Amino acid sequence: MILETIKSQNITFEQKVVALARLAEGSIEVLNKSESLKKYIKDGIICDLFEGNAPYRPRYIVPDYEKFMEQGSKFLNIEKPTNLWEAVHALLILYKHVPSITTMPVYLGNIDYLLEPFIKDESEAYLAIKLFLKHVDSTITDSFCHANIGPRETKAGFLILKAMRELELPTPNLTIKYNDETTEKLAVEAIQTALVTAKPSFANDKIFRDDFKGEYGIVSCYNGLKVGGGANTLVRVRLGGLSKLATSKEEFLEKTLPEVSKEMLAYIDERSKFIIEESGFYESSFLIKEGLLEKEKFTGLFGFVGLAECVNNLLGAEVQEDRFGYSEKANKLGLEIVQKMSEIVKGHKTEYAGEFFGNTHLLHSQVGIDTDRNESPGCRIPVGEEPEMFNHIIQSAPFHQYCPSGIGDIFVFDETFKSNPEAILDIIKGAFQNNMRFFSLYSNECDVIRVTGYLVKKSEMEKLDKGEQVLRDTTILGKGARDNAKALARKLRSE
Repeated sequence: MILETIKSQNITFEQKVVALARLAEGSIEVLNKSESLKKYIKDGIICDLFEGNAPYRPRYIVPDYEKFMEQGSKFLNIEKPTNLWEAVHALLILYKHVPSITTMPVYLGNIDYLLEPFIKDESEAYLAIKLFLKHVDSTITDSFCHANIGPRETKAGFLILKAMRELELPTPNLTIKYNDETTEKLAVEAIQTALVTAKPSFANDKIFRDDFKGEYGIVSCYNGLKVGGGANTLVRVRLGGLSKLATSKEEFLEKTLPEVSKEMLAYIDERSKFIIEESGFYESSFLIKEGLLEKEKFTGLFGFVGLAECVNNLLGAEVQEDRFGYSEKANKLGLEIVQKMSEIVKGHKTEYAGEFFGNTHLLHSQVGIDTDRNESPGCRIPVGEEPEMFNHIIQSAPFHQYCPSGIGDIFVFDETFKSNPEAILDIIKGAFQNNMRFFSLYSNECDVIRVTGYLVKKSEMEKLDKGEQVLRDTTILGKGARDNAKALARKLRSE
């Protein structure tokens, strides 16, 4: 495998370096695993999402960029920025030194707020922001990289949205934090941008702010995490596969699910323990020493996929009317399963989750990976089976309260909505009034499209189909999700 990677002509030099590092990390075993856990992993029920056998950095890191802009960095020899060009370059330098599971930053900060104090001349600012975004896309070649704007209206926010429409680049991913104070002008501008380039998504700011007691960041796909903290690890369970181990829904809820959850939580603790106690990250990183991160604000994520398939399997539901997303019985069972997982996760107290979270891990509705088959992302209805818009939102919203670290649905709109973005805003407002946490949209005519939580370009996937190299490794993942999980076949919403 090592020699095969070295010789490959289908991946870039940078992609080879990352792949070789992962092969090296995977060549050793340092984590304690029970026999039951090993079997769950072998059978594909539990998956650590390719974090490696010896985790040496947290999976997701959410630096306090506002603090960085106020103080600079002694380690990087960066003074506090005094103008827009210094601000842009300071951020780009810091991003290079923020690790994650992808080796690249998964969070860039509330970039509108970070740049707004330095905007004097809008034409110069637009040039600076365009170059900033192009630099990010060309050097952070992984669209799990995520920036935020809002909820407050800023000049920088509008310039960022304008530049993203013009550039049509997949990186960085973008979310607008939306609340009652967000102006309609900004929200409509965000929707118009999303209909061109599949971003930003909309985050229900009130719900996230309540859950994280103040400042939070939307990172990676749509993961909510505390600013100044992050997640040490994300381990997930494939509920569809797990459901086949139970003979009834009662056995699943009372025995099968609690048993796998116990092994999952122990594994999350074991991975977190190695990062905290063995890797040296928290003792050596300048991000910790300069106060941009705090260990107490890190937790672990208990992820899951395949709720729909799990419910349908347990009920033996074959016709659509009896299946998850349509049947009241199926939706009720889905809620029971998620509630049960939430209770188990909240009841697990551990020294390997920070005090900020009450020493507990967080439940996460995971978006899936490129090799998934017959396992829908998180709590989502299987692609192609989506009900009408109103029913879809009403069905989905009750699940969102249980997944503080991330859950969301994706809606594909017909081109005609470009002439009436206010209609989409009304839909988003209604969804948030029903306590939906996160709402993503794009147009069926976009080249940049949302796969599960990350973005890729259809034109780049076409290059892969021809055996050509592509800049971003997430394009490879997008192609897999397209081919294996019908990720681009979502129901089209039209006026």
